[in-house]
Amino acid sequence: MKRIAYLLVGLMAVSFGCDRDRLPKGTPQCVRDEIEKIKQAPVWNPPLKVYRYLYKGQTVYYIPVYQCCDFASQLVDENCNVVCSPDGGLSGRGDGRCPDFTATRSNEKLVWQDTRKP
Repeated sequence: MKRIAYLLVGLMAVSFGCDRDRLPKGTPQCVRDEIEKIKQAPVWNPPLKVYRYLYKGQTVYYIPVYQCCDFASQLVDENCNVVCSPDGGLSGRGDGRCPDFTATRSNEKLVWQDTRKP
């Protein structure tokens, strides 16, 4: 009976102890670094999310670095090259280098979301 109890406790520890922030395989280091920065900052309301898309034939990651004011989001490719800032900034429209991003992106995949409570 003790063995069953230990087994159950062990299974619970493994299932609850898993990293909730496990990122999909192949997530670029720059995206991982930005997520770590977000986790060190206060929680936004609503909490931040990072998505992966297909845009103009390439895999890109949308990182809403800040959700306020004059800060722009980032769109980076698999090699951590900044593609553009699709939104945010003074105009709210980003840097203007990818005005079609919202309309033409596809294959949305949630990579990470902040699960901390505000």
